[in-house]
Amino acid sequence: MIAAALGALLSHWRRQPGQLATLVLGLALATGLWSAVQAINAEARASYARAAAQLGGDAGPVLKARDGALSVATYVKLRRAGWQVSPVLEGRARLGRTNLRVVGVDGLTYPVMPATTNTATDPTAILLPPGRLFVTPDTAAQLADATDLPPRIETPDLPDGVALTDIGTAERLLGRTGELTRLLVLPDQPANLTPLADLVPELQLTEPTSQTDTARLTDSFHLNLTAFGLLSFAVGLFIVHGTAGLAFEQRRGMFRTLRALGLPARTLTALVLGELLALALLSGLLGLVLGYLVAAALLPDVAATLRGLYGAPVDGGLTLRSAWVASGLAMAVGGALLAGAQGVTRVARMPILAAPGLLAWSGAARRNRWRMAIAGPVLMLGGLAALWQIGGLAGGFMLLGGLLLGAAVMLPPLLAALLILGERHTRGVIGQWILADLRAQLPGLSLALMALLLALATNIGVGTMVSSFRLTFTGWLDQRLASELYVTAATDAQGADLAEWLAPRAEAVLPIRYAETELAGAPARLYGVADHATYRNNWPLIAAAPGVWDRIASGTGALVNEQLARRAGLWPGAMLDLGRGWRLPVVGVYSDYGNPQGQAIVALPDLLAHEPNVANRQFGIRIAPDQAAALADEMRASFDLSDNALVDQAAIKAASLAIFEKTFVVTAALNILTLGVAGFAILTSLLTLWTMRLPHVAPVWALGMTRRALARIEILRSLALAGLTALLALPLGLLLAKILLDVINVEAFGWRLPMYLFPLDWLRLFLLALLAGALAAALPARRLRRLPPADLLKVFAHER
Repeated sequence: MIAAALGALLSHWRRQPGQLATLVLGLALATGLWSAVQAINAEARASYARAAAQLGGDAGPVLKARDGALSVATYVKLRRAGWQVSPVLEGRARLGRTNLRVVGVDGLTYPVMPATTNTATDPTAILLPPGRLFVTPDTAAQLADATDLPPRIETPDLPDGVALTDIGTAERLLGRTGELTRLLVLPDQPANLTPLADLVPELQLTEPTSQTDTARLTDSFHLNLTAFGLLSFAVGLFIVHGTAGLAFEQRRGMFRTLRALGLPARTLTALVLGELLALALLSGLLGLVLGYLVAAALLPDVAATLRGLYGAPVDGGLTLRSAWVASGLAMAVGGALLAGAQGVTRVARMPILAAPGLLAWSGAARRNRWRMAIAGPVLMLGGLAALWQIGGLAGGFMLLGGLLLGAAVMLPPLLAALLILGERHTRGVIGQWILADLRAQLPGLSLALMALLLALATNIGVGTMVSSFRLTFTGWLDQRLASELYVTAATDAQGADLAEWLAPRAEAVLPIRYAETELAGAPARLYGVADHATYRNNWPLIAAAPGVWDRIASGTGALVNEQLARRAGLWPGAMLDLGRGWRLPVVGVYSDYGNPQGQAIVALPDLLAHEPNVANRQFGIRIAPDQAAALADEMRASFDLSDNALVDQAAIKAASLAIFEKTFVVTAALNILTLGVAGFAILTSLLTLWTMRLPHVAPVWALGMTRRALARIEILRSLALAGLTALLALPLGLLLAKILLDVINVEAFGWRLPMYLFPLDWLRLFLLALLAGALAAALPARRLRRLPPADLLKVFAHER
């Protein structure tokens, strides 16, 4: 009996291969987009972990001095007492033409030395002068012209801009003989050691965290990707839910017959559930293949974005990892169970004499509309409550989830209300029938229309955010990059010569000098600026005290960037601790888009008084724009400058905008894929509903309406629903953009952007929605136009 019942169940898919393809492809698309995002995130985090291992980030507890530097004598004291510790000296130095973070370690005790792309290196060459520098290939290329540095060994397991070397070599490069930055406490320690608190009370023991600094810095980026992946999965799941629901309804007569023949309800439910799980596994495997291909295509751009914005080391290649494979299969199975749960429940509870048909299914859906009308506002209020109670990035995403899910749930009642209103104001018989038919078909199309609503709203919201960012960023670059030329000298001596040579030839020579420091407990840069009209007239301030630039020039105030101001609450009037007993009031806050770290600006003489060893190699040159090219040629002829040492304003803007575009390439790709999945959802819903629509169409045809006219009405129906959904998506998308700009962006990156409106983009998306609706209806309309009259007449021969 079980074999016969299983054969009967599977015979439905043989008769409906299109429906089977729709179910499998829908779940595969949903799983594929989710798996692609998880694969990208897993690859990035694996790269962070490798880099952290090379820099001692996962070695264990760390000892640091409470005040000042840690001495070598303290290290020797710990070793003599039996403690297994490994010394690290870290700092920033100008190596060649590049400012690098130099990390010096003891190669004999350091937990993990990096893997290299070179041939095997003699360990004594690393320990003995001149030593060796472990750097990434990109960093090695930047140091290619430096002849006074130790030989380089290339490794893929470090961040760009970092040089790992022996601690003796680091002492020479940093000029810090006898100093240490920290001590790594190694895992295996002898027994009965003197407690650290008694042996070295001047040191502070810090336990390792579960995340590296890079991982914490890029958390917001990966959380955004995960949110997009989850949204794409939800949109794809609408296809599965609609198709599975209709498949259950179409087989209701078969289920009734199997029950009447003696098959127990429990056995029938188990068979249906097993069928669903088998389809889920098949779809999940196909989705993993699709996800791998999508991730492999997008990962190079993601890697470029993370390196450009955060300096995060991410490989461009993709590795098949068990974590995201298991996640993809779990999402496929879970999604299939979620999508088919209602149908399986109905099978388990279905009376033997339950009547089949679209009308029963539609009636149940209509009875649920009032519940959906209540559930939508409740979900939205729940999102607001989450933002209020939880706050932060998690609260912001919960607000977005509540808003989008609540709006999707409210869509069918809203569309039904609009159709009823239109039906009341329509006088013609045909018009009233069209609107009534639309209401009758709405339950079968509601999930696809929900998917379209979410896809359109996401495109509008994210598109508005990205376009607002682009417009703001372009204007900000015009303010920040006020100088016509920027030059970087190879040494301080060359910098002094350049400044002297430029003085009579340029309107102004503005030094760009900064010190690496710590502000509000985090790494930051402290800049010193000259008192010049360029800053007064162009610097983009978002909050300022009276006489801000006069106070900067007099050394009685400091500027901070928006990120530092929001993170530490340093708005005008607050006191900023600059270290070594130097404190200044904050007199202004400036926008600093694209920078994850804090910054502060003080008067240049004050910076030099507290940090006398600040490099003097970078300058902004003010000159008439039409004279900039000639001055650049003369400068290159007079000084030994590399190709990238002298750049004009336009080149820097172009490079910055190129990085900007790469930052959002993944977002744009996921937007397009999500919209495509939503269009596919409409197509699959219309195709699945096709055979169930004949009882509604046949009487109208029998009353005299031609098949050609019915086909046109089929397309008009799809256009009307797509158009109404697009109109409702507009306010939802704008609200989404507002939340992204004012909540998510501030929590994730530390800056707030103004919101601009782009009506032409809305028109383009509206036309795309109409096109998706027309294309989705084209195949059913073609079938209806070519349907033999005999098939329509057969409708009247069946009991309905």
